[in-house]
Formats: sequence, structure tokens, C-alpha cells
Amino acid sequence: MKDVAYFLGSCLSEQQCERWEAELLASYFDALRAALAAADSPQLQKASVDWDALHTEWREMYPIAWADFHRFLMGWLPTHWKVNAYSERLVAQVLSRLDSDLVR
Repeated sequence: MKDVAYFLGSCLSEQQCERWEAELLASYFDALRAALAAADSPQLQKASVDWDALHTEWREMYPIAWADFHRFLMGWLPTHWKVNAYSERLVAQVLSRLDSDLVR
């Protein structure tokens, strides 16, 4: 998911990320599912891919990958225009999830 988060973070504005996140991620997962179904690779054909598990795990990784993008920006250039409310919301979401996991 890091490649997806970095790609979206590199080419979309804050407003575009807010507006298109759900649709773009749905499109990504649709294409991934189709690619797995049509895979010519014998290794992929033999492997049993639990699509629901893969989708759930990778979807949950998106905010984590975005938080990593934000971490990079904060270390490189904290005044960069990509440091914005969308990024900070995703970072807060990840930190909240980590906090709740620690409490369990």
C-alpha cells in the first residue's frame, strides 16, 4: 500500500485526497482483484489467495502507509504543502488505532 499512498500523495491535492480517496482505493482493489484472477503466473495460480483477508489487511495498511509519507515530509520539509489536514487526520487515525491496540 505504500506505493499507492505515495502515488496519491504525490499527485493529488488535500481536497482531491478527501474527495477521491474511497473511489480511488476501490478502483485500485478492483484492478488488483482482477489481476490476481487473471494471473498467468503458475505460482499465483497454485496459491490460494484469500481475497477478503488480503483486502482487509491491505485496506487497513493504507492509513499507515500515508502516515509514513507524512513522517517523511515532516522530517524533510515540515512546511511542505503536502503537510495538511488530510495527512494529519490519517496520522491521528493510525495513532488512535495503535493506542487502542496497546490497551488491549
